[in-house]
Amino acid sequence: MKIKSVRAVSVNIPRTPPKTPARRDGWNSHARRALPINKYPEFPRMHGSMPGANTQEELWVQVVAEDGTYGLGQCSFGELTATLVDYHFGPLLAGRDCFATEFLNDLMWRSTQRFGAGGIATVAQSGIDLALWDLKGKLLEQPVYRLLGGPCRDKVDLYVTSDDLDWSMELGFHAFKVSNPVHYEEGIDGLNILDDHIGRARDMVGYDVELMYNPVMSFNVEFAVRVAERLRKYGLRWLEEPLIPTDLEGHIELRKAINWVPLATGEDHHGRHAFRQLIEHRAIDIAQPDLKWCGGLTEAVKIYTIAEAAGIATIPHAGAGTPYGQHFGMAMPESPMAEFWMGSDPGVPLEEVCPIPGMPMPKDGYVVPSDAPGFGMEIQDAWITPWDHTAAMKTLG
Repeated sequence: MKIKSVRAVSVNIPRTPPKTPARRDGWNSHARRALPINKYPEFPRMHGSMPGANTQEELWVQVVAEDGTYGLGQCSFGELTATLVDYHFGPLLAGRDCFATEFLNDLMWRSTQRFGAGGIATVAQSGIDLALWDLKGKLLEQPVYRLLGGPCRDKVDLYVTSDDLDWSMELGFHAFKVSNPVHYEEGIDGLNILDDHIGRARDMVGYDVELMYNPVMSFNVEFAVRVAERLRKYGLRWLEEPLIPTDLEGHIELRKAINWVPLATGEDHHGRHAFRQLIEHRAIDIAQPDLKWCGGLTEAVKIYTIAEAAGIATIPHAGAGTPYGQHFGMAMPESPMAEFWMGSDPGVPLEEVCPIPGMPMPKDGYVVPSDAPGFGMEIQDAWITPWDHTAAMKTLG
């Protein structure tokens, strides 16, 4: 079956307000967070208000086969990736065998070595690859997790990322990850803030459940060592993405400097080559590719295989909040849990805020992926429109 077209699209899913009123505004409305750019105090620290917010729009990709069947995938960064999908990757892949995902993955990698493989181009590649897997599942009338080898478990165990720990516990989650409010520039004041932040989280959830913490690239090695020592008493399951992804030597040094808390990273590492370097140097204990950024499902499976051979688990970033990550978690034995990022307010049942029709939502700390063909998304044709490059450029301007 040949590919008829590959294009960037908007999927305008009708949204209705939740029936259940929120008890309060959720953590995303007030939690102070840090990113690498927050080294400079002029930049805000609230979710959605940091620099580049107007470029972070979700992008859908549609791959249409010659019989009219289509698959859908997602990636990020709006117009930046849409341009690559429509004007580079689309013409490259049109007319080729839609089942040849390994070949198509290799074509996309090789075609971008001169202008961005491992960066924005890899994000665009992710959306296309996910759409190809969705298409393959629909054509073969199988859920994607069966195409990956079949289920290895009955349900996917989850941890939740949220500072609304009381609500997360009420929903039945039994493993938790909290945000990071400080940058390494804050020194001893930052350490004190963190001690209080993580201490309160541990007191709330107790010591008989897993608690994780994610600095999101806001540390250097020296500060990360101090943080790990200060937080040692809280028994963290892992310390996540403390350093910027390009600092390979820093990751190696940090792993040698602390041995009492596992290190996890990968959401901002793009492609198997970046992960191979981390793994061969034993610089991480958990690999965390983002399926919408790392190159897609094809690339995530390669990352998984490299990690599996080294005895390292792969737990995709934000995996349980997407159909793609749910199917990955269902099929991969060395992916022991999946992340669910809580974007809704306390008191609102999760089924009332499902972002993609047809995607199962967590229940009691677990999720069971859809067994419908492809990724099981229930997207109506009328919701799909071509990406408007002109309007997007006006927004960026």
